[in-house]
Amino acid sequence: MTRALLSLGSNLGDRGEHLRLGVAIVAGEEPHRISRVYRTAPVGGVEQDDFWNLALALETEASPVALLERARAAESAARRVRTVRWGPRTLDVDILWIDGYASDDPELTVPHPRMWERAFVVVPLAEIAPDVATPERVAAAGGEVSALGTLSEVL
Repeated sequence: MTRALLSLGSNLGDRGEHLRLGVAIVAGEEPHRISRVYRTAPVGGVEQDDFWNLALALETEASPVALLERARAAESAARRVRTVRWGPRTLDVDILWIDGYASDDPELTVPHPRMWERAFVVVPLAEIAPDVATPERVAAAGGEVSALGTLSEVL
C-alpha cells in the first residue's frame, strides 16, 4: 500500500455533493482520511464563486496512472466541463503527492508543481499529512482559507 495525497475542490452547483462524490469515486473501498472542508477564494482565471476544498489521504495499491484515471472519472461523474483554465468547475481533483513517486510527465506531475504556494491545498493537507505539509509550509503558502466543517457537516 502506498499513501497518495489529493486535493478536491468545487465552486459550481452543489459543492458539498460534488466533493462527496469525488471522495467516493477516488477512494472507493480503500482506507482513507479526509480533511475538513475549507472555503477559499479562486486563484487566477475569471471572476467566479468561492471554492470549497478538502484534502484526501488514500492508502492504495493503485498505480499513479490508475489513480489519475479515478480522478478523471470523478470529475466526469460531476459533469466537469473544461472550457477556461482556472475557471469555475463542478469538481477538480489534483494528485498532489505519492510516497516514493515523482513524475514530470505533463499528464501527471507529482509532486504537484504549485501545491506549496496555495493555502487552499496546504492547510487541509496539514490536517491529514502533517509530515508532508509542515507548519513552515503552511506559513509560506499564499491565500486565505476558512474552515466550514467536516464533509458530513456541509452536506
